[in-house]
Amino acid sequence: MVLPNRMQGRVFGPDELAEIRALLQAHPDWSRYQLSRQLARQWSWHSSSGQLKDMAARTLLNKLSERGWIELPALRMASPTRSGRRSPPDPKSVELDASPWTGQLGDLRPLQITEISQSKDRAARVRLENCLHRYHYLGYQSRVGENLQYWVAARDGRPLACVVFGAAAWQCAPRDRWIGWTAAQRAARLEQVVNNTRFLLFPWVFAPQLASHILGKIAARIAADWRGKYRHPIELLETFVDRRRFRGSCYRAANWVRVGETQGRGRQGPGGLLSTTIKD
Repeated sequence: MVLPNRMQGRVFGPDELAEIRALLQAHPDWSRYQLSRQLARQWSWHSSSGQLKDMAARTLLNKLSERGWIELPALRMASPTRSGRRSPPDPKSVELDASPWTGQLGDLRPLQITEISQSKDRAARVRLENCLHRYHYLGYQSRVGENLQYWVAARDGRPLACVVFGAAAWQCAPRDRWIGWTAAQRAARLEQVVNNTRFLLFPWVFAPQLASHILGKIAARIAADWRGKYRHPIELLETFVDRRRFRGSCYRAANWVRVGETQGRGRQGPGGLLSTTIKD
């Protein structure tokens, strides 16, 4: 068994694995919910806003279980957040005007860009997630951890796009070299980097420069939006472009910088093994 040196953004090794095994042995009757919360408490695992990161702890436990390194108690109930589960979209939640539209950016401006992750309108959040599930080639599962979700519409309310930002990749050699930080600095400051995990333009809308305009508008406000929700600053945006499908033109047009390519291991892929496509 070869342990990674980091999991879920934390230093990880034999001592941490032994501590988790001891916790499981001491509380064989506990649920996964109880175990993950206790592990987060033992490790003083909190977000910068002080929230207990029990969902991150639960994800870590699940990954260890999947690799056969621990045995978790039977799942007692489905996650109320739908994390890790793919539910078919509710057709009523994605009934949009899908009539083809072709025109100029000026015909759509000013755009209505709404951050909805904190909205009291649950239907708006469900609509965005189900649209991503239905129309984005990667699909979508409910986000775990810090994230912002943007719904983009034209000035007349016509839906145009969905954009999601979430946690940065734990390690990315080209990014880390470009920043110039050490492993210790990365561990301490990674929360200041956020990842554009989904960007969906609805496929029936055609307007030159629309995608880069959306990226520019969100880049101008996301630092304030993030601080308002999580009470800590962000300094850098990142994304990963699958060059088998896309050229990344809208990111270059919005002044994003290509800093290299990944090694194809994914967020938690084992060292040296290709587990996903190589991306810019």
